[in-house]
Amino acid sequence: MSTMLRPTLPRIGHSLTVFRRSLHNVPTLQHSYKQGVPGLLSPLGFDIAWTKYQKLLVDKLNQITAGTVDDSSAPKELVLKFARDPNHAPVFNNASMAFNNDFFFRGLTPEPKPMPELLKQDLEASFSSIETLRREFVLTASAMFGPGFVWLMKTNQNKYFLLTTYIAGTPLPKAHYRRQTKDMNTATPADDDRSISDHIRRLNTEPPVNSAGAHSGGVNKTELAPGGIEAEPVLCINTWEHVYLADYGVAGKKQYAESWWNAIDWDQVSKVGGGFRMQPAYYRG
Repeated sequence: MSTMLRPTLPRIGHSLTVFRRSLHNVPTLQHSYKQGVPGLLSPLGFDIAWTKYQKLLVDKLNQITAGTVDDSSAPKELVLKFARDPNHAPVFNNASMAFNNDFFFRGLTPEPKPMPELLKQDLEASFSSIETLRREFVLTASAMFGPGFVWLMKTNQNKYFLLTTYIAGTPLPKAHYRRQTKDMNTATPADDDRSISDHIRRLNTEPPVNSAGAHSGGVNKTELAPGGIEAEPVLCINTWEHVYLADYGVAGKKQYAESWWNAIDWDQVSKVGGGFRMQPAYYRG
């Protein structure tokens, strides 16, 4: 007696959900880059680093969140939600990269202008001079062994410092640290929040260490990671190879970083540092 094997087909309802609920989209940048980013990226380089790569990230995000409670959540919300949950590493990775890459391109401009005076004074107070900041940015980006981002962070005390993150790491202080017990390349997300263990759920909701007591200053409402500080990113450079290979070659990371400095939108940096939030639907959280 022979047995006929029938292929397993996806449920029609779920398939329609994937195509209908593509709620993560490539956001529109505030500047037009039809001719690339002048002095930094050619039209080909821009197409690879932004148009194609950002679409890849949001397409993957739509695919792995379709039909779940997270299919309408902004990338930043997903980063904060799953930063410490290795069971949802694919969601975190794609959401974090979508957020990071978008943040990088929003810090650029086709028509660079002088740095606002107040911002200049604040940066000089933290780095002694703008040239020191430029040199530290370029050298740090050039020295990174592996892809990632270098961030200019601003504290609630109006102080600035540089921070490096590798691969899809996030600079967001509320994302906590990650305890990864699974291979991020093979971990798969479950269909809904029931896959989050009680331990992970508790870590994501409980107040951080020293949030109460004589030395706490009251409950920490910022939900920072243990040992974390209250700081937000205001600028970053993307050091992933696909961003600069087309225009600068294998050994061109330093030249790319130096060119990036001359394409920064300092007005945007000043706005972000002053509490300005870009693209609310994309950045809420």
